[in-house]
Amino acid sequence: MNAAFVAGGISPLETAESLRAELDRWKISADVHGGYGLALVSVWVGLVVWCDGDRFWWRTGWDDRRERFTYAWHPAIEPARAARRVAFRYRDLRNTPPPSESIA
Repeated sequence: MNAAFVAGGISPLETAESLRAELDRWKISADVHGGYGLALVSVWVGLVVWCDGDRFWWRTGWDDRRERFTYAWHPAIEPARAARRVAFRYRDLRNTPPPSESIA
């Protein structure tokens, strides 16, 4: 089996490109990178969307109790709706001040 393709013949890279195109409609620039059966959509600092051809997933925060990141996911067959959710996360990250000043 070719690792670049999933059931139905849609590659993670093609699916990630569809998300990138939908994000462009929201005026959000993103880069797509593929390899090893996955694709990444790099949106913003701290916002990378992974895609395996079946679903998109991205980090949404930190769970202090479990000491783990929390994730959101969305089916890859709905890139427009996934882009809307990613756009909301992007907005939240853009509006959140950095935790501390950079040390030069």
